[in-house]
Amino acid sequence: MNSAEKPRVRFAPSPTGYLHVGGARTALFNWLFARRKGGTLLLRIEDTDVERNKPELVDGILEGLKWLGVKWDEGPYFQSKRLDMYREAAERLLASGAGFACYCKGASYAGPDTGEKPGVEGDDEDKVAKAPACPCRDLTEIERTAKEKEGIARAIRFRAPRSGTTKFEDAVFGSREVQNPDIEDFVLLRSNGLPTYQLSVVVDDIDMRITHIIRGADHLSNTPKQVLIYQALGATPPIFAHVPLILGPDRTRLSKRHGATSVGSYADEGFLPEAFRNFLALLGWSPGDDSEYMRTAELIERFALSGVSRTNAIFDHAKLEWFNTQYLQKPAIEELLPYVEAELKRAGLWDGSQASHDRAWFAHAVDLIRPRTRLLGDFSGWARAFFSDDFDYDVEAREKFWKDERLAGLLGKLADSLGALDHWNHDACDAALRNLAAAEGVKAGLLINATRVAIVGRAVAPPLFETMIILGKDRVVSRLRRALPILSAQ
Repeated sequence: MNSAEKPRVRFAPSPTGYLHVGGARTALFNWLFARRKGGTLLLRIEDTDVERNKPELVDGILEGLKWLGVKWDEGPYFQSKRLDMYREAAERLLASGAGFACYCKGASYAGPDTGEKPGVEGDDEDKVAKAPACPCRDLTEIERTAKEKEGIARAIRFRAPRSGTTKFEDAVFGSREVQNPDIEDFVLLRSNGLPTYQLSVVVDDIDMRITHIIRGADHLSNTPKQVLIYQALGATPPIFAHVPLILGPDRTRLSKRHGATSVGSYADEGFLPEAFRNFLALLGWSPGDDSEYMRTAELIERFALSGVSRTNAIFDHAKLEWFNTQYLQKPAIEELLPYVEAELKRAGLWDGSQASHDRAWFAHAVDLIRPRTRLLGDFSGWARAFFSDDFDYDVEAREKFWKDERLAGLLGKLADSLGALDHWNHDACDAALRNLAAAEGVKAGLLINATRVAIVGRAVAPPLFETMIILGKDRVVSRLRRALPILSAQ
């Protein structure tokens, strides 16, 4: 690539599933690289696998990328609409002698073709190719004509070199070299006219002027074949950068047995997009120091392929939660409010609430609550009582802090004292509670803990008197009185 040329990269998912963590990390690395270099990110949907593709999953992939904040500059392009281009390229390779017609059994196969491992079990075409050379490789013109007359469907294979090596440079793994005799005569175009992964990605990347291919290390084995296709088509291969795989805590490839793997699941769990971006960026990449909490602008500024590791990354859910707490607590409160609003709407707690019509109060309440939150769902979970009068009393909290038989009378008196206050502030509420405790000969802690359960339903919440100020006099007094019948019945 010319040093003055702006890079063009692509993210190319297959609609055979939702956007998973590994794909999201690949998309993020491409996006960060493009933004850092002032380049272009293309989105390409690789949907030629007709048996496994699910068109409805395309929307899920797009939504996952949008939630993650990975915005593409061109596309989405669909391979299913570019089939003529792949067929023309295959015929060109055939005509040049770089490819040959194959009539072997299984040539009509059109099943799974992920591109990850050629010759996987069940792929009949590639099974045939595992021999040193496909028997159709050296058919004479007479023999080929005979096959055609028999009506045998024809596939097109690549004529792999029988000697020498294929080399390429990888920005992460360095210089790579494969012995050509180890490369089988792989399929380019199936007998049903559909391209294989190897052909379609190369044709697309040439046509779309891709300068860098940033993808998972599981594609390293595909690269020599693709380099051969580039050369046969008279094109210069782009710069490759294969990023390490993401493993579960048990060091096996991340899968459903390790928990959620789709990006949408983490959105549903209540993770913030920027927290997820920060976490993903550090799975297999380092800025060169011990920095962890990095806002997106800093990630863009510091991202470089030289920082990508060759070592597989470990997905640590607890670490992801740590990142989420950082993004719940550190940014300006105004950044968090839209996410909390969306969560309250999802939980049916927004319409008619004080939060919906008093923005200053809403910001104050969220700022008070957020130091004790891990996920967005906490705002509609344990913190529900801040936004709605419809909440339950936690059973364990009742059993621990409402067991004193004197509490019904004490909380009734506290409701009266608080209701008589002329000024509703921290010091006034504190004094009213402590004066009552002193007058009744009980510890202030007894009233503090019982009051907290009465007004928010939980034993753990922000400091009591700050909570009382946020809720307001009327709500606090009303909730104390609501608890009295339950306390009396115990």
